[in-house]
Amino acid sequence: MSGKVVGIDLGTTYSAIATLDDRGQPVTLPNRDGEMLTPSAVLLLEGQAVVGQAALDVAQEQPENVATLIKRRMGHDSYGRTVAGKQLRPETLSAIILRKLVQDVEPRIGPVRKAVITVPAYFDDTRRKATKDAGRIAGLEVLDILDEPSAAALAYSFQTSHGMGPEPAQNVLVYDLGGGTFDVTLVRLSRKRFQTLAIEGDVRLGGKDWDDRIVHHVANKFVEKYGDDPRDDQQSLSMLQAAAERAKRTLSKVESASVTVNHAGKKLVVPITRAEFEQLTADLLIRTRLTTLQLLKQAKLSWNQIHRILLVGGSTHMPMTGRMLRELSGQTPDNSLAVSEVVARGAAIHAGIVATRSGEAGSLAASAQELLADVVEINVNSHSLGIEVRDNDERINDILIPKNTQIPAAASRVYRTVKENQQRVRVRVLQGEAHQADACISIGECWIEELPPNLPKGSPIQVRCGVLSNGLVDVMALDMTSGRMARTEIHRSSGLSEEEIAREAAWVRELTIQ
Repeated sequence: MSGKVVGIDLGTTYSAIATLDDRGQPVTLPNRDGEMLTPSAVLLLEGQAVVGQAALDVAQEQPENVATLIKRRMGHDSYGRTVAGKQLRPETLSAIILRKLVQDVEPRIGPVRKAVITVPAYFDDTRRKATKDAGRIAGLEVLDILDEPSAAALAYSFQTSHGMGPEPAQNVLVYDLGGGTFDVTLVRLSRKRFQTLAIEGDVRLGGKDWDDRIVHHVANKFVEKYGDDPRDDQQSLSMLQAAAERAKRTLSKVESASVTVNHAGKKLVVPITRAEFEQLTADLLIRTRLTTLQLLKQAKLSWNQIHRILLVGGSTHMPMTGRMLRELSGQTPDNSLAVSEVVARGAAIHAGIVATRSGEAGSLAASAQELLADVVEINVNSHSLGIEVRDNDERINDILIPKNTQIPAAASRVYRTVKENQQRVRVRVLQGEAHQADACISIGECWIEELPPNLPKGSPIQVRCGVLSNGLVDVMALDMTSGRMARTEIHRSSGLSEEEIAREAAWVRELTIQ
């Protein structure tokens, strides 16, 4: 498959696409409207889909026909409500966004076939597979799934010393507050070497939660005055949400803003100051603070061992984030990178590295390929990986690969059958830190079938789990009595089969995407 290689930041609220120029430097590519960021919103019409700002505009009038915040549903088996009367999966809606991004840049750079797509560092295996499936539905060969903070740090590393990385080595903390997710990651950067040390995060915390605080504050004022709640009407709520996001952006630049509510023929203008907004959202900021402190504790580092703090994600434009990090660390965070574009740029660099190693970077100059070929990348897993085992009447999570282990990684352990003449064994794979299996994420299972007859209770079964460099999981089980082995890419509790991916891809191909 020939064609250009790109990096894509598939965001909760905005998405971006980047590639490398012939010198190996990352460049963000504008969409058809000339904008570097494309709103992650999809309007469905008969036989066509509209992606971006136009879809957001229509959402205020026809919210039932528009999908937004799709990324927050990744890993679920549906978007959560109908869109234009259709039940759709988040992978399919995401694929429409990916197709739009690619379609807009192809007239400028030529056919796009391969991509690296980024995800929050704290995405589990199910969400990562859903993201990869979205890329495949969009007709892309997904070279890799890359953590967003890692992409940002990679872009920063290439910005210093013309892509060679800092010298001497630096410990860099990446504080990534996007529209729908929050990650904080520690990375060690040195000359041509890029090593992730530790990851923490919250996939249910992002700029949207700050917006919602304004929505509820303003809606409550409206209820006090008129006794009617704009949140009960989908159209009024959509208009209020858009006004709240605009007010948040305004408050990042000036000290006061106002939000206008129109509902049921009544209108109310509610002023809000930056101080009020910060008070309304103080607990959300504290959550990011505690997560950041937890990261340092896990990495066993103190603030005086952190050389730089990088701000990533559009929500870091809020002055409260930089101020909190200054108070916490004693140093001024670095926002020199374009915080909303840096992830796509880092993904493009990683795509170039992967393509160069596989000999498929023909569009890059020889000097750029030489630079990329020598870069060493080391990542860690964001969640512990374990096996569900029975301990008397309790089902527990027996962790094989602890969180923040360098990947790729593998570990094995011997377990025992639980009854006489057992015919098969189920190996259920979990992600999470909890002791109880039910409190963890079940990412799937495999079976060892047709065990030898008359096996005594307590016969040994060896289980080996591996985490690939992109965070996806592989599992193998061996009956040590017969030598029978089961190896599988896990029968996942959720996710799409090959047939379903092909079916969704065919449907997306039939759409006219604007």
